[in-house]
Amino acid sequence: MSSCLEEKHSRIFVTGPIIVGAGPSGLSVAACLSNRGVPSVILERTDCLASLWQQRTYDRLKLHLPKHFCELPLMKFPKNFPRYPSKQQFISYVESYAARFNIKPVFNQTVEKAEFDVASGLWTVKTQDAVYSSTWLVVATGENAEPVIPDIPGLKEFTGPVVHTNAYKSGSEFANQKVLVVGCGNSGMEVCLDLCRYNSLPHMVVRNSVHVLPRDIFGLSSFGIAMTLLKWFPLKLVDNLLLILAYFSLGNTDRLGLRRPKTGPIELKNVTGKTPVLDVGAISLIQSGQIRVTQAVKEITKKGAKFVNGQEMEFDSIILATGYKSNFPYWLKDNSFFTKEGMPKTPFPNGWKGENGLYTVGFTRRGLLGTAFDAVKIAEDITDHWMKMNGPLSSSNVCSSHIIHFDFNKS
Repeated sequence: MSSCLEEKHSRIFVTGPIIVGAGPSGLSVAACLSNRGVPSVILERTDCLASLWQQRTYDRLKLHLPKHFCELPLMKFPKNFPRYPSKQQFISYVESYAARFNIKPVFNQTVEKAEFDVASGLWTVKTQDAVYSSTWLVVATGENAEPVIPDIPGLKEFTGPVVHTNAYKSGSEFANQKVLVVGCGNSGMEVCLDLCRYNSLPHMVVRNSVHVLPRDIFGLSSFGIAMTLLKWFPLKLVDNLLLILAYFSLGNTDRLGLRRPKTGPIELKNVTGKTPVLDVGAISLIQSGQIRVTQAVKEITKKGAKFVNGQEMEFDSIILATGYKSNFPYWLKDNSFFTKEGMPKTPFPNGWKGENGLYTVGFTRRGLLGTAFDAVKIAEDITDHWMKMNGPLSSSNVCSSHIIHFDFNKS
């Protein structure tokens, strides 16, 4: 099955699974496997752990949910961390997590192709430096691997800076500017907040309906309240209760240009993956006029934008808070388990396992909670197969399980 190109690369056989991606998803699977005495190799295209957090997030980012909902398997956050840890605190947690479970990814390895060979029963994963083979492949690149750049007419003609939030760090770069922010999700709202700190005037584009909930209600997490209520009440009733609490806390957001969907926030999240916005101060700035809400953009001009209502305005900069998408359809070959959008066809909670030793983690649309759920399931399943192939785990093979076995023989 080797091509001429592959013959030029080192061939490496991995006794455990190959995990693609060293973000929270990949680290979670590796930790759960390590805890069971099963080795693994993580291939990471960048030079660091959790590259989305370290390289492609803004400085003021904090976890939107309380820390106990965002813990990776087998390790809690430090007790001295606040309820909503900062970006740097989360990064330090991830680094400590990798150190605790002795996880050492192979960095700067971009996966170019991954395919299953029926004859050998192995997955072959090709990077720019080597060809890796294993019985199991875990896709852990997640839902947020690549930025989504909207196809807005005229966008390339704009003469000012156009920045996606994956490259946005601080509003200091846009001080005293009039900025068009395309997108009204959690990132769009927080970027607008950050811009206001530097005397900028953000205009936030709202194309579709959106649920906005207070992050905290009566000193308690909205998400935590919802999770507790769902143990006792039907989903639709909990959604209605959340909307009532949101109305008393934030007022009628429809009057601000933020129309609510007809489907409740939790139900919408479960069905479509669309996350409600958890307000941390943007609504009050919209009410005061420091953040302006605009309709959808019809066209970008050299100096600004034309809107669907016929209005036209000039802007100094454009920030695209338009989210991310999966990237693995570009390198995963000949597999019908995934949609064209790069998501498992089988919905949560059963989308973590495919055929022929293929697994996915971090594609649940349920954040780090979903990641933890998938990671535990995957580790359990791979361990069962591992034991059938290698016998029961003993003290000897547990000790050696962290040693990666390489075969550098070339074809």
